[in-house]
Amino acid sequence: MRDQPLRKLGFLTIGLFDPSDPRAGHESTLEIIKLGEDLGFDSAWVRHRHLQYGISSPVAVLAAASQRTSRIELGTAVIPLGWENPLRLAEDLATVDVLSGGRLNPGVSVGPPMQYDKVKTALYPHTADAEDFSYGRVEQLLSFVRGEPATDFAGTEGFEVFSNRVEPHAAGLGSRMWYGGASLRSAQWAGEHGMNFLTSSVVKAEESEDFAEIQLAHIRAFRAHHPDGEKARVSQGLVVIPTDSATADQKARYEAYAEKRTPRTAAPQGPARMLFSLDYVGSSEEIAARLRAHVAFREIDEVAFALPFSFERDDYVQILTDMATKLGPALGWRAS
Repeated sequence: MRDQPLRKLGFLTIGLFDPSDPRAGHESTLEIIKLGEDLGFDSAWVRHRHLQYGISSPVAVLAAASQRTSRIELGTAVIPLGWENPLRLAEDLATVDVLSGGRLNPGVSVGPPMQYDKVKTALYPHTADAEDFSYGRVEQLLSFVRGEPATDFAGTEGFEVFSNRVEPHAAGLGSRMWYGGASLRSAQWAGEHGMNFLTSSVVKAEESEDFAEIQLAHIRAFRAHHPDGEKARVSQGLVVIPTDSATADQKARYEAYAEKRTPRTAAPQGPARMLFSLDYVGSSEEIAARLRAHVAFREIDEVAFALPFSFERDDYVQILTDMATKLGPALGWRAS
């Protein structure tokens, strides 16, 4: 076991909003990211939701966040590439990375878009049955982000000057690309392609029905196939809710939230056999003890703890404050 102090503390938010007043929810998300920086967090991550009441354009949100912060790293966990054109996405990512001063950490995944049969005619009206949702889509994105040629033409036509690669080119962004994987195959693929690896609160129960053991196998497979070996970056994302400064009402709601979600952790779900982690609710001391006993947590030194989906802004302020002032230090982390 590596069993080392936590080096990087991050958090993940879904950015919910009221459909009748979407600006308020987006502004609240930006305020939470700024609070994270003020509390000393190393990174803030946003989820990606299409045709729902959560962030549909994380790159745009992080562009705004880059202008309200100066230090905190900004990530996506994750952008499903089935919704994206790799070249256009590469341009957007590079632009935000330049604006942020090299703080962007894009996380991506592959596979058909959720409910593809219901959205494919709107998303790909002429090519729906020909789209490739395999790892090849990630390879395309990586090549563009890393500055490889996108076309065989470069030069001047009239007054227009053309580059053969995606512009702007953001040096260093290629090394900050993350793959969000839930299977052994994804972990190995991410390692072979020199990406960083995001492992979250859901995995495929392929070789075991013990969540921590499965996650540990993924982490080790990723590093075994990565050029950097044991130094390859892995970030773990679990739902963690410290209650040190919570009110009695908040504690009750947090516990009810976790209890409602607990049944899905008892056994793999659906034909894909997806297995969910327990949510961690309690004092920072209690959570730290449980995490130190988690065999996968003991292999990593970076986290992006997921905030629960449906709480209020004051709840997130309390949770983030306890994470930064209580839980992080209990895990050996020190604010930068």
